[in-house]
Amino acid sequence: MPTESPIAQRWEVLHETLDERQRRLLVGVEAKVLGRGGISAVAAATGVSRVTIMAGISEIEAMKSADLAEDSTTAPKVQGTRQAGGGRKKIETKDETLLPDLLALLEPSTRGDPESPLRWTCKSLRNLADEL
Repeated sequence: MPTESPIAQRWEVLHETLDERQRRLLVGVEAKVLGRGGISAVAAATGVSRVTIMAGISEIEAMKSADLAEDSTTAPKVQGTRQAGGGRKKIETKDETLLPDLLALLEPSTRGDPESPLRWTCKSLRNLADEL
């Protein structure tokens, strides 16, 4: 007999195949179906934050109200999760001299095989950041 709840079993099967929005909607639906105490139960079963579950419930309610306001013959619009090119840019693209400068700082105190990509140094991250 399985010891996991059905919610946890469904989550284990599905969560890796869903994007962020779909995950929020899934946990929101699960919590809404359970009713009172559903948010806590889903949070315990899936490990998802209660805030995320509440956001999923809000999105479901917003979709319901949008569906009621629109003509039922039109299909709902599918939107992407993230904007193309969104997110933090790599620091190497902002400062092209960063990697050569860092290697120059590490070179005098580097230990180990010079052919290996693994580098050993006695300098701390804080000291390296201050020197850069």
